[in-house]
Amino acid sequence: MALDSLLKNVEPVVASALDSALSGKDITIDEAVALFDCTGLEMNLLVTVADELRRRSVGDTVTYVVNRNINFTNVCIKQCGFCAFSRDFREEEGYFLPNEEIVRRAKEAASLGATEVCIQAGLPPKMDGHLYIDICKAVKKDLPDIHIHAFSPEEVLYGAVRSERDTIDYLKMLKEAGVGSLPGTAAEILDQPLRDKISPGRIKANEWVSIIKQAHSLGISTTSTIMYGHVETSLHKAKHIALLREIQKETHGFTEFVPLSFVHSEAPMYTHHTTPGIRAGADGNEVIKMHAVARIMLNNYIPNIQVSWVKEGARMSQLLLAAGANDFGGTLINESISTAAGAQHGQLMRPKQIRQLIRSSGRIPAQRSTMYKILRAFHDETDESESALDSVDSSQFGSYHQLVKLDKFRYNDAAKNYKPGQASQER
Repeated sequence: MALDSLLKNVEPVVASALDSALSGKDITIDEAVALFDCTGLEMNLLVTVADELRRRSVGDTVTYVVNRNINFTNVCIKQCGFCAFSRDFREEEGYFLPNEEIVRRAKEAASLGATEVCIQAGLPPKMDGHLYIDICKAVKKDLPDIHIHAFSPEEVLYGAVRSERDTIDYLKMLKEAGVGSLPGTAAEILDQPLRDKISPGRIKANEWVSIIKQAHSLGISTTSTIMYGHVETSLHKAKHIALLREIQKETHGFTEFVPLSFVHSEAPMYTHHTTPGIRAGADGNEVIKMHAVARIMLNNYIPNIQVSWVKEGARMSQLLLAAGANDFGGTLINESISTAAGAQHGQLMRPKQIRQLIRSSGRIPAQRSTMYKILRAFHDETDESESALDSVDSSQFGSYHQLVKLDKFRYNDAAKNYKPGQASQER
């Protein structure tokens, strides 16, 4: 009787949305807005329902991937208001990693157990259109079995423009060169008026959607993302996730959804007060609700909801495992973009630490491939064994703050040494 009395106090629209979700039905955009705006008892029920849907969909296993980020240049022709990573080519802190250094980093990661390299970067001016192709060919030449997760729709568009090709043709070239999947970043919020406020001149929402669909049509899977906690509303967030849901219904090409909360401390649009209404990132309740609503909206179509420990830290990431999330992301080894924006949670999380966080949440840790094939499940502590990455001295990887100070990879010098199409001559 007491529980029934408690439930009678739930807002009808929230109760209806949660009931629909538990019945396996899709909730509407308006219902999602109500869930994003809920507090107190309704929020607790939201989290409970999200966790239950996660359990039904993917069980109690929480996955992670051993990977390395390689952000090969921070020089970029765009000046997005949320990005503290990019530099103008004339700035002293601009860097450019040559192909041999990219390959060296990939080989080092593979020797430590990595199955994936994630390659993304700024958009350097006058870039040779074959640069991305050359990078993939160079990595695959030495590491034929490594999965290359690389190049956001923004980068695909830039590579296509610089090579004077259609995006579909450029995607075919990337696939042939070894790209296995694309990061679904550069999505931010897929609402053009809002994008014009936070990143004018960046890839348009319809272009992002088109390139994602083209990639899926070629058998290139992608992740999907959202960046929130800046100037968006609950309606923006609900429409964004609903759009991803519609794309997935059509293409079935998304492997996961990754909410990315805005890191404000070094972001130009926050520090320079250039964007009216800008907030200092999402608060804790917003982060929890984002993951829970994402689970509810996407559960029937995208089974994997990933936490970003770089954005949220270890403790919040643990909490999110009880709010609909089932994937802990990657080890990363070199995380530069969030670090440049002021994130304080490090550039590497060792596999053993990830497993400890998962296990202490009452769940089963498992190492996966990029495509979510379970490579090894760790059912109890007797399954534990220390990997090379668990024991290595992390100082050997360097850091973003060290990288931007190195004369060795200074942009104006390193970029001049790059020979356009150097690998393409072998095609």
